[in-house]
Amino acid sequence: MNATTPSALLEATGTRAVLAQLDAELVGLAPVKGRIRDIAALLLIDKLRAEQGLQSTPPSLHMCFTGNPGTGKTTVALRMAEVLKQLGYVRKGHMVAVTRDDLVGQFIGHTAPKTREVIKKAMGGVLFIDEAYYLYKPENERDYGAESIEILLQVMENHRDDLVVILAGYRDRMDTFFGSNPGMASRIAHHIDFPDYSEAELMQIAELMLGQLNYRFDEQAVPAFGRYLNLRRQQPHFANARSIRNALDRIRLRHATRLFQADSALSKEQLTTLQAEDVLASRVFGRQETTA
Repeated sequence: MNATTPSALLEATGTRAVLAQLDAELVGLAPVKGRIRDIAALLLIDKLRAEQGLQSTPPSLHMCFTGNPGTGKTTVALRMAEVLKQLGYVRKGHMVAVTRDDLVGQFIGHTAPKTREVIKKAMGGVLFIDEAYYLYKPENERDYGAESIEILLQVMENHRDDLVVILAGYRDRMDTFFGSNPGMASRIAHHIDFPDYSEAELMQIAELMLGQLNYRFDEQAVPAFGRYLNLRRQQPHFANARSIRNALDRIRLRHATRLFQADSALSKEQLTTLQAEDVLASRVFGRQETTA
């Protein structure tokens, strides 16, 4: 019997299709996509080694995703879960996304059952813990986050062949968290940083989002939205793709209000085309301290 090639296994498992989907739905992020492909390659070669009777020990794949909000961390975690399922690393390939409130109780005896219930739901897939540094509050002696961390550490070590834990949050806060939790730091095999999007990438993201909703910018709206991006990125609480989605929702609202005042029947062109006035009505252009 002929040995399986990496390319054939990539195709047969459906992993190539998942990686292609990741490329299609996320603009930019070349270093992030490269790391995900590296991890997929590691698992593929591990399977080929097993086929040849070579020693094959499942690698530790617990990860840390760092970066600002709206940079694609949750989407990449979802696709990572699918890759792990396609390659037989986990049974189900689903993702359970949680925060501190889902894991830590407010009273004695509440934390362990909450944490174990979340882990039970996540087994066979990926447990994604957003803003993971909030689990550890050293300034509060009565905080129960440390109990949750201890349970997570045990599971990450003993069930790493059927559960991948991904911690996510701001890079500086995650660095502090790992400095205070060496046990957790030693179990994280992959650290992946998600950069902010450039202005050109944000424009591309906006056009992709609009296309999915059957909208488009007209010729004047494109530079108007470029001006909007330039101003909005300088304001507080800018959240990359998340802020783009919110901005487009408000532009569509203004577009709808404008069309609602029309007396004549509306054409398909009118219903799908956003104009510069829909963009320029944003408060960002008048009062740059706002976040509208």
